Amino acid sequence: MIALLIIGGVVVLLLAFLWATYNGLVKTNVRVEEAWSDITVQLKRRYDLIPNLVETVKGYAKHEAETLEKVVKERSGAIGGSVEETAKSENMLTGALKSLFAVAESYPDLKANQNFLQLQEELVDTEDKVQASRRFYNGAVRELNTKVQIFPTNIFAGMLGFKKRDFFEVENQAEVEKAVDVKF
Repeated sequence: MIALLIIGGVVVLLLAFLWATYNGLVKTNVRVEEAWSDITVQLKRRYDLIPNLVETVKGYAKHEAETLEKVVKERSGAIGGSVEETAKSENMLTGALKSLFAVAESYPDLKANQNFLQLQEELVDTEDKVQASRRFYNGAVRELNTKVQIFPTNIFAGMLGFKKRDFFEVENQAEVEKAVDVKF
């Protein structure tokens, strides 16, 4: 009878551990999905601002068509895809936007234009929100990846179909930080 109680207790403890592990993994996975959703919301806001910014600059910088076309092209390519594809596209778009603002520096009237200043301010605010969303996403991914890899959770995570997720990373940090070369 005591052996049966011990076996029953072990089974109950094992089931409670499995239940808690599963719920922890589900909560963490949902947090990752929520964080990715936050990134896509901010990127959508960014994509919506870019055409307005480009149109404002176009009015002042007719002969800078190549830079403007690059920004529009990178914006179109950045929408959708996996975490890795989105990160790569975002890095290219960031470089194109740096070029756009470098072009704007050459036009004093444009720099003083209220519409341009407002769009630039909104874009900077959006960039800050994208960075915060990336940090939140990467934190949630780190938590999920840790749970998926540590013992004994890794045993149950594999059986229950939970997998590691990709971080939202800058591909080449040096390239993102380098100064933009604008030639006229």
